[in-house]
Amino acid sequence: MCILRKILWPFSVLYGLAVKVRNLLYDREVFRSVSFDIPVICVGNLSVGGTGKTPMVEYLVRLLKTGFHTAILSRGYRRKSEGFVLAGPETGVEELGDEPCQYHRKFPDITVAVDADRVNGINRLVTAHPSPEVVVLDDAFQHRRVKAGFNILLTSCDSRYTGDIFLPAGNLRDSRKEAKRANVIIVTKCREDMSTAKRDAILKQLAPEDHQHVFFTTIAYDEKIDSAATTIPLTDWRKEHFTLVTGIANAAPLVKFLKDKGLSFEHYNYPDHHDFNEKELKMLRKKSRILTTEKDFMRLKDRLDGIFFIGIQPVFLFGQQEEFDRLVFQYVSGKGAGSEGN
Repeated sequence: MCILRKILWPFSVLYGLAVKVRNLLYDREVFRSVSFDIPVICVGNLSVGGTGKTPMVEYLVRLLKTGFHTAILSRGYRRKSEGFVLAGPETGVEELGDEPCQYHRKFPDITVAVDADRVNGINRLVTAHPSPEVVVLDDAFQHRRVKAGFNILLTSCDSRYTGDIFLPAGNLRDSRKEAKRANVIIVTKCREDMSTAKRDAILKQLAPEDHQHVFFTTIAYDEKIDSAATTIPLTDWRKEHFTLVTGIANAAPLVKFLKDKGLSFEHYNYPDHHDFNEKELKMLRKKSRILTTEKDFMRLKDRLDGIFFIGIQPVFLFGQQEEFDRLVFQYVSGKGAGSEGN
């Protein structure tokens, strides 16, 4: 891997230069960012995948949807449609992509849409009926055409952006310096028993600015698993060997969770957002019990019978949940960071 990084290093230098020039043009307003008259919350990262954006978007929806008509706007990665698509009764993975399809299934009472052009997407949402009172942008921190009023930057505890380098030798798709644009930085996928000494060391490394708030979260997997037809306790599979199928950026936490539960399984690990081909599906159809992630379930549920998925939620550490919720509500109600621009 070290040799490969050395080979790829020149390409990372070129990529990083292009990113920095682009950001400079936005900073000097040669490229213009667009603000909106409604609260826009952006959830994103500086690296590619694996920081827990989807659970955080879902957390925000649960937090806001009872008090505000909420909309999610996503790019719709690897969808087969183009342009703006509004989720409806007949839209599926091919039109929306796996994550937006998951949002639509879990939250049928909110608006879900996809558009690679975030400005156009928001404009279409605010002219729809009913129009949203707050828009959550999924994976849009690097898309500077939209000037979100509240930016949430995620970084995985074990692979923080502070020690990373640009693609393709590393995982960064944006400059580390851009972290300064975040209102909130969340260190995700921490150990549940993280010590205060570890927390303080990470805080020192992140070196947040005075206006920034830093939070720490861990992963909580559901104790029950779901299929299209039923829900059962995960412990029902304790005496049965099964197949785990994952197509996410980092399956290691899920694998550890299942092993810690004493479960017996084989693991087929595919790339993030993997598009399963017929050969792979034929092989999987021979398996008697299949467990997958909720995101993968959206791509597989109509192609494999009897497949189950396990849900996931972020859990705030060090008693920080109340403070995070307060900051979000403060912004959405017009009293917080960036509200004067929205």
